Amino acid sequence: WVAIRKAEKLDKNFLKDINDYIQDGKIKSAIALCNKTDSPVARMLEKGLQRTGKPLSDIQAAIENVGTVEVARLEKGLPTLATISGGAPMIGFLGTVMGMVQVFIDMSANPSGGIEIQQLSAGMYVAMVTTVGGLIVGIPAYFAHNYLVARIEKLIFRMEATTIAFMD
Repeated sequence: WVAIRKAEKLDKNFLKDINDYIQDGKIKSAIALCNKTDSPVARMLEKGLQRTGKPLSDIQAAIENVGTVEVARLEKGLPTLATISGGAPMIGFLGTVMGMVQVFIDMSANPSGGIEIQQLSAGMYVAMVTTVGGLIVGIPAYFAHNYLVARIEKLIFRMEATTIAFMD
């Protein structure tokens, strides 16, 4: 979230300033501005500016390569969050099954066949606590993962739109 939020920040005049520098023929000044600006868009444009004078396909390929690296950087922790959001409920379910097994073991250990509520309650307690624990962890992780994926997709769209405008 912090990396995405940081990547989304871009001075409103940044693209205008880059465009002004390019139109004035001040490529080194545009590169310096990109170098000074800490954002994925600036790093992508900087790579494109460094390739000025080369074929358009080379410039575009260089920008796309930097974009791929920037997207990977933004998505760095998402697989872990996805694993937590999927795994936590499964661990909770495992605890549920173990609690129920404990209930049946306790039931089978009673030779009279009668069941005391205390025998059931210990296993049921394990079953319910682990289920709740897994859901308490899994549900927020699931929502956070989806929220961050949506923010990254929005940011990628902005990065693509900016580089298309730059290429034009």
